[in-house]
Amino acid sequence: MAKEDYEVVIGLEVHAELSTKTKIFCSCQTEFGGEPNTHCCPVCMAMPGALPVLNEKVVEFAVKAGLATNCEISKDSKNDRKNYFYPDLPKSYQISQFDKPLCERGYVEIETDEGKKKIRLTRIHIEEDAGKLNHDDYGRGSLVDLNRAGVPLIEMVSEPDIRSVEEADKYLKKLKSILEYIEVSDCKMQEGSLRADVNVSVRKKGETKYGTRTEMKNMNSFKAITRAIEYEVDRQIDVIEAGGVIEQETLRWDEVSGRTFSMRDKEDAQDYRYFPDPDLVAIKLSEEYIQNIKNNLPELPESRKERYLNEYKLTKKEADKITASKYLSDFFEASSKICNNPKAVSNLLLSDVARILNEKEEEPEDIPFLPEDLAELIDLTKKGTISSKIAKDVLEKMFENHEKPSKIIEDNGWIQISDEGEIKSVVDKILEANPQSVTDFKNGKDKALGFLVGQAMKETKGKANPQMLNQMFKDAIKNM
Repeated sequence: MAKEDYEVVIGLEVHAELSTKTKIFCSCQTEFGGEPNTHCCPVCMAMPGALPVLNEKVVEFAVKAGLATNCEISKDSKNDRKNYFYPDLPKSYQISQFDKPLCERGYVEIETDEGKKKIRLTRIHIEEDAGKLNHDDYGRGSLVDLNRAGVPLIEMVSEPDIRSVEEADKYLKKLKSILEYIEVSDCKMQEGSLRADVNVSVRKKGETKYGTRTEMKNMNSFKAITRAIEYEVDRQIDVIEAGGVIEQETLRWDEVSGRTFSMRDKEDAQDYRYFPDPDLVAIKLSEEYIQNIKNNLPELPESRKERYLNEYKLTKKEADKITASKYLSDFFEASSKICNNPKAVSNLLLSDVARILNEKEEEPEDIPFLPEDLAELIDLTKKGTISSKIAKDVLEKMFENHEKPSKIIEDNGWIQISDEGEIKSVVDKILEANPQSVTDFKNGKDKALGFLVGQAMKETKGKANPQMLNQMFKDAIKNM
């Protein structure tokens, strides 16, 4: 059978570090990047007799995430101990939630070629992160850093509703966008703030029973996740077609070789021996508490997208791309408010700015200048101080040296030539050097005019006013 005869079934368990100032069960700070073992205390180091105290902000952020993803919020939940043994887990158990999570039965809506599709969320629960193992480069062992131990997480578990790599990518990006908009996580994947466990299985089209799934753990880039799913789908189909059987196991994705490798048999819930944590009381939420959080939810991506279509008259494609990132969306709004030209801001952000970020392999958060700088660049172009071609060069410089557009223009002598006498001399020079183009234009070949203007722009190093050039070439040829 061919690959097209199989259906892919994907479920995702997404872990997001919450942007609280302190850890989930103690007052240690959660800031990323400190010296090893400097953000820890007897509680997160699991010293005998140290007792956990639940951080209320963690509950609030989890409820926010649940409401933003259309979940039902439980008024009665609890914490459980998830037992497993690993060097970076000092207690030899993780405090998580098992049978009574904070949020259940939600969904996230994505756009597909067939229209909108709901990816159901089984649950969202709170838990603590483990520490980190730093492996010695010379193979002499590993060192444990407990700065991350006890950092609060929410785990968002989807139903196996995803049927393609493209759907998985869209779902993850939509989830990331929602978490950024409600400001519960910074979602910095490069710092591990957002990562996913990816469950993949295949079955022949028409079958209703799920195939045996494998799980790839702790993946923290969209590119790696899509590549890993593609590889694992092909691997499973090849095994089945060769008469083999898929084993339920946990896999490691290797980005360098582009392959998955077996780590261990995949655990089921019973393997973790969950039981209620006796050191923590139940979590009881009132309807008033839940409603208050709901009433204070910030604007979500979908409603902001609708506003952009109506208020700024952006196209659906433009609105989709801008609102996909809260940072980019906020940048767009701030810049548009200053220059009162949202269409120009959108055009620059989605063309030249996006191109430069892509070349640098950076995110919108890495834009090195302020919204007012982009607004200034747009205003200077609109006023005719610089041409649109020079504006592109100025933008490149803004990424390089972080200076104001006006200073870059002044330092490089890029002010647009709008003096009629100066432009006329350039026009005369280009006409004299290109008699065939003059003849072509007179014979109705409009492209010849574009060629002449291009030559003039080249002569003036892009500084001549293109509108003036166009008109002067037309007038000069008409009088010839």
